This record gives sequence, structure tokens and C-alpha cells, in this order.
Amino acid sequence: MDGFVLVDKAKGVSSFFVVRVLRRIFGVRRVGHGGTLDPLATGLLVVGVGKATKSLSKFLGCDKEYKVTGHFGLVSETYDEEGPVSESLPASRKKELEDLFEDDCQKIKDVIKEKFIGEILQMPPKFSALKVGGQRAYDLARKGLEVKLEPRKIFVQEFKIMKIEYPKISFRIKCGSGTYIRSLIHDLGQVLGVGAYVEKLRRTKIGDLDVENALKIEEVEKLFREGKPEVFLKEVK
Repeated sequence: MDGFVLVDKAKGVSSFFVVRVLRRIFGVRRVGHGGTLDPLATGLLVVGVGKATKSLSKFLGCDKEYKVTGHFGLVSETYDEEGPVSESLPASRKKELEDLFEDDCQKIKDVIKEKFIGEILQMPPKFSALKVGGQRAYDLARKGLEVKLEPRKIFVQEFKIMKIEYPKISFRIKCGSGTYIRSLIHDLGQVLGVGAYVEKLRRTKIGDLDVENALKIEEVEKLFREGKPEVFLKEVK
């Protein structure tokens, strides 16, 4: 059992949950993942088994691709639907939100092109797994404690509108490692002056790897029980 498994992670479970389940299925301890996904998110998770765990770090620096749906006119403390979510605009300003959706969201496209493409500074969300003074930022945030994070450079190659359904917009985002998609959507909402949060998030690519070639955990377990690990256990070059 040495190789990589491309998992299509389900919504509502952590990346470590996937690792823990695969450890149980395979009966081995040497299992790890090559880049976490939020519980809210679905999509591609690269899992290393056996000797392949030593090579997982190469996936951390790969470019990523995501499909994300942002809900505008609302804000969330966690920058996603886990919330709490609240109104960001009084009724008297709803027209401003409606105006942004005119002309195929051209105003939003202009802001994205001007402020969210290329190398930019991004403030990570306080509800994140980053460590602050030896503790996870989300643990401090949940306790109501101050979370001091520093902005960092990220690179956004593509931030493209794919679908518009007022007051929601679906995007395809191609970006470098270390990018928080939740922060991108939140920050876009702040720059536009209307607020926004992530309603859906799916990772579709890590480097050249595509979620189209990934399997659900249940599918991996079925193939393993049938004695067909060669179907899902890959040597990723």
C-alpha cells in the first residue's frame, strides 16, 4: 500500500476525517493528505499512503483551481455559510446591490480585474487552521479571543464569473498556494461595499490533477474490499 489516492471529499467532513477513515479501511497508519480543505468545501484531496506520504509536500506548492459561489449583500463571521450570517445592507441600500448585477455584473468584473488579479496581499480569515502563538486561529476565535494575523502575498491567475443568479455569483478561481478563497470572496464584498460570503466551494484541480479522476471514500473502500487497489492507488509523477 504505497501510492496516492485522489479523493473527492464530501461536504461537512474535515480533511483529517478522510485520513482517519482511510487508515481504518487500509489498516495502515502511514496515511496523510497534501493540502487541507475546509469542512464546508468539497472536491479534490490528495492522500498519500505508505512511502508516498514522504512526497505529499510537493502538492502544497501547486497551483489550485476552485469553483465557488458567493452570496452578496450578506456577511459571515467565518466568511462562509457556517456563519453566523447577517444582513450587511439596510433596506435603503438594496438598490446598490441590484445595480452591481446590471450589465452582466460589469462593475464587479472591473473591480476584480483592478484589485484581485495577479500578486496581491491577503489577510487570512481568523477562523482558519493557521497557528498563532502555538494555537490554531479558529480555536482562539471560537473563544472570543483576539486573533492577530499578518497579511501575506498570494497570486491569483484567474477570477472569472461563470454564472449569475442574483444575489449570487459563481466563479472559477485559479490561484497559487496559500490562497484563502473565503477571504477572496469576503474581500470582494467589502471592496464593493455590499458584503459577501462563500455559500459553496469546490476544489477542482491541484496542479495537473483533476477532481474528475477522484473517487468518493465509499468508492475507494468498495474497490479495496474487492481486492482492486490498483484502480485507485496511483503513482503521481
